[in-house]
Amino acid sequence: MMMQRCLKGAQIPAARSVGRHRRPVTVCSAAAVHTKSVSGTMSELKSKGKVAFIPFICAGDPDLDTTSAALRKLDEIGADVIELGVPYSDPLADGPVIQGAATRALEKQTTLDRVIEMVRRTAPAMKAPLVMFTYYNPIMRKGLDNFCRTIKEAGASGLLVPDLPLEETVSVRAACEAAGIELVLLATPTTPQARMSAIAQASQGFVYLVSVTGVTGMKETVSNRVEGLVRNLKAVTDKPICVGFGVSRAEQAKQIVEWGADGVICGSALVKALGEAPSPAEGLQAMEALARSLRAAVP
Repeated sequence: MMMQRCLKGAQIPAARSVGRHRRPVTVCSAAAVHTKSVSGTMSELKSKGKVAFIPFICAGDPDLDTTSAALRKLDEIGADVIELGVPYSDPLADGPVIQGAATRALEKQTTLDRVIEMVRRTAPAMKAPLVMFTYYNPIMRKGLDNFCRTIKEAGASGLLVPDLPLEETVSVRAACEAAGIELVLLATPTTPQARMSAIAQASQGFVYLVSVTGVTGMKETVSNRVEGLVRNLKAVTDKPICVGFGVSRAEQAKQIVEWGADGVICGSALVKALGEAPSPAEGLQAMEALARSLRAAVP
C-alpha cells in the first residue's frame, strides 16, 4: 500500500502572466511505505499449506539500533509476521523475562516516539508485516487516532493490546480500520466458548491463542490442553489461530503445529537471548540461532 501525505489548500503559483490568479490545490507527496497485511500473509501461507512463524522482541533492549538489526535479521531468516513490543512500566501480561527487558529499555530512555522512529527507518524494507504490541496507556496518551495513523505511516501492519478487553475494542478497532491497521485479539485457556467465538469474530489478521493461564515466559512443556483449545476455536471461526506464551524450543513449536495451529509465536526465549547476552553482537547471534531452529520447526 502506498501511503500519501497531502497538503490541502497549498498555494501553488500559476503561470506568470497578467490576470492569472493563484488558486488552492491539493499537493500530495508519496511516502514510500509499502506494508503487507497480516491477514493477507496468513491467507497466502494457508494456500501453500504452511504455518506462520511469528517471533516477538522488545524494542530498546539492549538498544534501539540492535532492535532494528534484530528485526532485519528475523525478516531475513523467514519470519512470516513479527511482533514488536513497546516497553511499558507495568506489563501485566508479561513474565519476568519481558518485564526485565522492558525495564532495561525504559532505563535507556526508550520512548514510544523513539520506537516509532526506529520502525519508520526499519519496517519499509522488511517483507514480513510488523505487529506493534503495546499496552493501552501509551496509546491513550498519544491519542487513539493519532497513534494508529502514526504507526501505519511508519510501516506497521497490525496492533495487539493485551490489556484491552473485548468490550473496549470497538473504538480501537474503528481507529485501526480507518488507518489501515489490523487489530489482533487474544483468547485464553479460561475464555468461555461463547466469548471465544465473539473474540474470534472481532479479531483481525489472526486470533492469538494464549497457551497458558498466567503471564508470558519460557515453559518446559506446552500443555496438552492447547490441542483442545485450538480445536474449540476452529469450531467457531475460520480465521487463523496462532499459539503463543511459553514456546521456547523447536520441539514445542513442532508439537503446536501437529495440534493444528496456523501459527507459532515465540517471545520470551528470543527476548532473553537478545537482551541478556554480554554484548549486543552476541545477543544478535544467540537470537538468530534460536530463531533459525524455530523457523526450521515450523513448516
